[in-house]
Amino acid sequence: MMRVAAVQMNSGPDVPANLSRMQTLVAQAADAGARLVVLPENVALMPSSQESRVHAAEFQGQGPMQQALAEAAAKQRVWLVGGTIPLRVEGDADRVAPALLVYNPQGEMVVRYDKIHLFDVEVPGDSRRQYRESDDFVPGDALRCVQVDDVCVGLSICYDLRFPELYRALVDRGAQLLVAPSAFTAQTGRAHWDLLLRARAVENLAFVIGANQTGVHPRGHQTWGHSKIIDPWGRVLAAAE
Repeated sequence: MMRVAAVQMNSGPDVPANLSRMQTLVAQAADAGARLVVLPENVALMPSSQESRVHAAEFQGQGPMQQALAEAAAKQRVWLVGGTIPLRVEGDADRVAPALLVYNPQGEMVVRYDKIHLFDVEVPGDSRRQYRESDDFVPGDALRCVQVDDVCVGLSICYDLRFPELYRALVDRGAQLLVAPSAFTAQTGRAHWDLLLRARAVENLAFVIGANQTGVHPRGHQTWGHSKIIDPWGRVLAAAE
């Protein structure tokens, strides 16, 4: 048995403030006995513009965002699924990589997964309405799992949830627990967040952790929250508001 935690945040444009909040919540999860802590997408930065995201982007292995994640994992002695942070892409000055970094309890980064499926959609009823992640991000092209104690954890991010073949491929590689750091919009979240998380659990007979952003963000859009931990039978074991 392993105790796990999903962290829900309302990240904004202030990186130090977001990182401070993250460290507080990881400490609370560790104090509650969590061995594995999953952070939401855009954990360190929900920017007001793409220019500010590019400006804040780090090279892999250096920078305050990665340092804070590593320190949180090491200080609390937990496995930390670091949501996503923007990392620089060689040869592309206008876009960044949406990178999920996993840290072990020694604070070492052990695996990186870049979001494969980018959110290019129009959302009726959403104040922002149109999302074009491909304008901002360079997608990944490789599946990733990580061994946490005796549990194989499959990595995914947000919009990946709509592509069941990705999760079947992760399970074929041995994944027993699937994680989905997310920034699901309020409109799509209200309709499909719970449905997709539970479907991915049931169809793969795997545990699923969905750690989501919540509230209103700098560009005017709203995320859904309702982070959840779900068992292979589709039962919600824990949920946030």
